[in-house]
Amino acid sequence: MEPREVVAELWRRMQARDWDGVGQLVADDFVLEWPETRERIRGRTNFVEFNRNYPEGWSIEVLGVVADGHRVSSEVRVPHPQIGMHYAASFFEVENGQLARGREYWVRVSTTDEEQSDWRAQWVERM
Repeated sequence: MEPREVVAELWRRMQARDWDGVGQLVADDFVLEWPETRERIRGRTNFVEFNRNYPEGWSIEVLGVVADGHRVSSEVRVPHPQIGMHYAASFFEVENGQLARGREYWVRVSTTDEEQSDWRAQWVERM
């Protein structure tokens, strides 16, 4: 598979809860970083088990996947009825048909107008 296809397939297998299939796409020494929470997942097993054990109810909608050689970026929307709507921007490096490294930025969508700052209201519009 081409690097872009590896990432697209990752999201498809995650949505399908195909955890063995997810594991096949991830290198044994895979490292994923989440800078906003200062957390790191190290290794295929930890990555698969973290996702397998995440509270159920979520789904994944792929908004886009872009590749530049072995570097692949994706944007997904992940609604969850109890936790809320999240978006993730993911930046992966694919080597030998597997994810080798990644960095993700997860954002929770504000659910109320009170969560927005009034100072910027004159320049922005609500989506």
